Amino acid sequence: MNSPLYAIPGSTPAPSAAPAAAAAPAAASDPTAGARSVAEVLAGSQVEAVLQELDDDLVGLKPVKARIRDIAALLVIDKLRLNLGLVSQAPSLHMCFSGNPGTGKTTVAMRMAQILHRLGYVRKGHLVSVTRDDLVGQYIGHTAPKTKEVLKRAMGGVLFIDEAYYLYRPENERDYGQEAIEILLQVMENQRDDLVVILAGYKDRMDTFFQSNPGMSSRIAHHLDFPDYAVPELQQIAGQMLAQQNYRFGDGAAEAFERYLQLRLQQPHFANARSVRNALDRARLRQASRLFADRERQLSADDLSTIAAPDILASRLFQA
Repeated sequence: MNSPLYAIPGSTPAPSAAPAAAAAPAAASDPTAGARSVAEVLAGSQVEAVLQELDDDLVGLKPVKARIRDIAALLVIDKLRLNLGLVSQAPSLHMCFSGNPGTGKTTVAMRMAQILHRLGYVRKGHLVSVTRDDLVGQYIGHTAPKTKEVLKRAMGGVLFIDEAYYLYRPENERDYGQEAIEILLQVMENQRDDLVVILAGYKDRMDTFFQSNPGMSSRIAHHLDFPDYAVPELQQIAGQMLAQQNYRFGDGAAEAFERYLQLRLQQPHFANARSVRNALDRARLRQASRLFADRERQLSADDLSTIAAPDILASRLFQA
C-alpha cells in the first residue's frame, strides 16, 4: 500500500526543487519568514541554543562540532536566500557518521534533527533510530513492507541507521538487504525535502559499504568522522555522568579511575563513553555492597553519594 507521505519505487516522485519551507507561502507562525540577517534567523529559530547544548552535552569532538556548525551556517544562509526569493535546489543533507561505539553519534544525530526542524527543513524534527533487523525481512516479500513502515515513521524527521554496512551482505546470495537499500535510495533522492538519512558505523566498514554501493555513496553529502576520546576527556565524561546521578569521586577515586581507563584502553572492545558508563555502574555496585555490609552504620548523604577509591580498585583489571 502506497503511503501518501513518500514516494516508493515505481511511483511518480513529487518535485523537490526547494526546501520544505518553500513548498507553501511563508506562514505567519514561521519566526524566520521575514528575516534578512543571520542574527534574525538565529533569534527566530533558536538554532544557536541547540548548538550550545551540543557543546555542553558532549565532551571534545571539536571537528564534529565545527562541521555541524558549518552545516547550520549553510542552512541559515539558505533560509535567507529563500526569504529573498532566491529559490534553488534544496541542499542535500544526508550524512554518514563514522566512528567507534560511544563517541556521541546518536546524540549528534538528535541535535541535527532539532536544527533541521527549527530551520524548516523537516516537518517534525524527530529521530527514528534503526538497525538492519528493523529494515530487512528473513523471507521473500518481508523486506519491502518493513522498510516502508520505518520510512513512514521517520518521514518529516531524521532516520538514523546504525551499523548500516550490515544492510549489504554480498556473501549471501539469498540476503534481502539489497532490496532495503534500493528502497532507501529511491526515497533519499525523491523525498529529501522531508527526510534526512544518517548512516552510522565503524569507519573502515562504512568505507567498504560505500565502495560496494556507489548509489548510496553519491547521495551522502556530509561525512563526519567521530574520533575516540583521550583519557582526560573520558575522565571529564565520567565526572559528568556521576554528577547527573548525584554521585562524585572521593579522595583518590579519580586517580584510580584514570589508572583504570589506561588499563581498559589496552583491552579489546573498548567503547569510549559507553565503556565509561559501564565501569561507573560497576563501581556503584561495589559501593552499594560496601555500604550494605556495614548494616548498623548511620549513612549520610555524603556516604551515599561518594565513590571511593576501593570501589574502583576492586576491578578485575587491577587484579590481573
